[in-house]
Amino acid sequence: MAPTAKDPGGMDRLAAVDDPRLPLLVIEPGQQPPEREPYGVYLGQLTGETQRTMRGCLDRLARIIAGVRLDGPSADELDRGAPLITGAWVPWWELRYEGTAALRAVMLDIGWSPSHINKHLSALRRVLKECWRLELMSAEDYHRAIDLEPAKGQRELAGRDVAETELAALLTACDDSPLGVRDAAVIAVVYATAIRRSEAAGLNLSSYSARTQVLRLVGKGNKERTVPVSAAALPWLEAWLRIRGRKPGPLFCPLRKGGTIVYHHMSAQTIADILTRRGVLADLVSAVKPHDLRRTVIGDLLDNGTDLAMAQAIAGHADPRTTSSYDRRKLDTKRDAVDGLRLPLPDAGSE
Repeated sequence: MAPTAKDPGGMDRLAAVDDPRLPLLVIEPGQQPPEREPYGVYLGQLTGETQRTMRGCLDRLARIIAGVRLDGPSADELDRGAPLITGAWVPWWELRYEGTAALRAVMLDIGWSPSHINKHLSALRRVLKECWRLELMSAEDYHRAIDLEPAKGQRELAGRDVAETELAALLTACDDSPLGVRDAAVIAVVYATAIRRSEAAGLNLSSYSARTQVLRLVGKGNKERTVPVSAAALPWLEAWLRIRGRKPGPLFCPLRKGGTIVYHHMSAQTIADILTRRGVLADLVSAVKPHDLRRTVIGDLLDNGTDLAMAQAIAGHADPRTTSSYDRRKLDTKRDAVDGLRLPLPDAGSE
């Protein structure tokens, strides 16, 4: 069945998947005792944003196998008793090479980007590894099932660059209330450090050193790194710290009505919601997402002559090729090349 719609991120969705290549697995809950359920065992080893991402991958694979909507049933369908298929329902240990190869082929047909497909294949390999570790499948079946070529190809970088005027408008839209001061500090720090929204949400007061003006954080892949805070962001951060106080706990906290601080960590989604809310107040034409700020500052660093290795270290990328994909100078070189082309001017008298 061909894709019927696109989600806001541009990723094709299917109303349902009905493909004869798909593995014939019986999808029903309770097929395995919880303590030997590979889906839960695998996800239990992960935390935060990584857990959420891998859970989403396995749940989408489960819906592909079950032949149901990839984005899950609607609220009306749930009211009518439609099941919400998750990876916990799938007997992953019954998958063999022909089934995993079929899943890869179907994802290619859907039109997902190579990186998106490879992320799902990574989740698939990891849950099958737990099947082997739990002695639910043999080593031979496991190694054959995961013997899949990665998806090849490349897509344009996700997100967009944020103009300096847009960034200024976002900060201006933050008033001098405790909520406004906090939101301005979040926006300034996320931009000025190029950290991920999950990393911003996970910061503690102890993560920040006022003496050295650096953040020490644990990022993707459980890797610790130290990131300097740009002098441009310090006034915004220090204004928030004067309101927040020195009580141990999260650096950025939720606030109740009236400005009372709740010393709990915000979610990564709250960081995105802050940008959405301030973008509306600033009357921005296009919404700004946390990754847009990250993309912009990495591009700005490279534009300003920061070498690739340093930009990679600041961004916390494991692969320098990922950092290189943010380099806007490649587009400028292309533009200079095409600007050298010449065509005759149109005849002013022609209709």
